[in-house]
Amino acid sequence: MKVLHVIASLDPRRGGPTEGVRQIARASLEWGQRTTVVTLDPPGMPYHEGNPFQSVALGPGMLTYGYTPKLAPWLRAHAADFDAVIVDGIWQYSSFAVWRALHGGPVPYFVFTHGMLDPYFKRAYPLKHLKKSIYWALGEYRVLRDARAVLFTCEEERRLARESFRRYRVREEVVGYGTAEPVVDAAAAKRVFYAKYPQLQQRRVLLFLSRIHDKKGVDLLLEAYAVLAATDPAWHLVLAGPCDEDLGRRLRGQAAGLGIEARVSWTGMLNGDEKWGALHAAEAFVLPSHQENFGIAVAEAMACGTPVLISDQVNIWREIELDDAGIVAADTLEGTHELLRRWSRLDAAARARMGENAVACFRRHFEIRRVARTISETIERLATADRRLAAQPLAV
Repeated sequence: MKVLHVIASLDPRRGGPTEGVRQIARASLEWGQRTTVVTLDPPGMPYHEGNPFQSVALGPGMLTYGYTPKLAPWLRAHAADFDAVIVDGIWQYSSFAVWRALHGGPVPYFVFTHGMLDPYFKRAYPLKHLKKSIYWALGEYRVLRDARAVLFTCEEERRLARESFRRYRVREEVVGYGTAEPVVDAAAAKRVFYAKYPQLQQRRVLLFLSRIHDKKGVDLLLEAYAVLAATDPAWHLVLAGPCDEDLGRRLRGQAAGLGIEARVSWTGMLNGDEKWGALHAAEAFVLPSHQENFGIAVAEAMACGTPVLISDQVNIWREIELDDAGIVAADTLEGTHELLRRWSRLDAAARARMGENAVACFRRHFEIRRVARTISETIERLATADRRLAAQPLAV
C-alpha cells in the first residue's frame, strides 16, 4: 500500500504530529507500506533529510494559514499514485487543499485531528476560537464531513471532539497512537546526560520534557515543586523543551520568586542520547498539562521504565491509571501538589513496581508497530470497501 501524508510542517519544534509521521512511516516499512509526505515547508530544510519516506516541500506557505497555490494542483496531479491520503492536523491550508483536490474523487482521504478539536481551546482562547469558528464555517467542517474517516488517538479525544463546533458530522475511527521503543544503552545515555549536567548526579530528578507552553501547566509545577524541594535537598527539577522568550522569562522569574532557581535546570530541547539519558536518569516524568491530546513524551518515558505523573487532561490518563503506570490528578495547583506528594511518599519498591508497570503499559497500548498496523488495517479496510462499492453495478 502507498500512502501520502499531508502535514503543514516537518519541523520537530512543531510538536508530536511531526514525530508521529516519522515513526508511523518507519514502522510501516516492515510490511511493505511506502509513505510520501508533502508539506508547506520551504524547500531545502534540514529536517527533510534522513527520513524513512520521500518528502515534497511546496512552501513556504503564506502567513500562519500556510496558503500556497502549489498544493491543490500537486494533489490533483499525484493523488492517483496513492491508495490513501492522510491529513495530519487541521486549521491550516494543508487540510483545506486536500478537500479541494480530492473530495468526491476515487482516492479516499483520512484526517488525524491530533487534538485540535479539543474544547479546551474554546475555553482558554476565546478570540482564537472565534477565528477558528469562521474557518470551520467556511470550509473546515467540510474537510471532516467528506473524509472517509476522522482518525482519533484514543476514546477520550473522540469524545471531546464532539463538543467544540456545530455541524459536526464525521465518520469516527479510534486507531491509537504511539512511538517506538528506544533501542538505546540506558547506562551510556545517562553518562552522556550527566556529562553535560554533572550537577544532577546523585539528585532525585523530576523531568518535564515537552514543548514549554502556557497550556502545559509549568507554572503549577514550579509552585508545587517549591513545596517539595523544601522537604529534601536532593530533589531537582529539569525543564527540557523549546520555549519562547517571553514565557521563558516569566517562568524563570517565577522560579526566582519562589527561591528555587538553583534547584531548577532549563536545558532547552534535548535530542538523541541526551534525551534518552534524561528519561532514564529521572525518577519520574511530570506533565500537569491543561490539554494534551496524546503526549508522545509520556509514552517515551514509559518505554524507558520511568513512571509518569500527569494531569487528567492528558487524554491517555485512563490507560495509565488502570495499569498503575503513574499517578493522575487534576490540572490544578492542588492536583499538582498531589502528584508530587503521592510520589514522594512511595518507597523504593513501589517506585520500581510502577516503573515495570509503565513499560508493560507502553507495550500494551502505545508501541508504534502495533499502532501503525492498526492504522494501516483501518485505512485498507475502508478503502477496500469503497472500491468494492464503486465496482458494483448500479440498480435500475
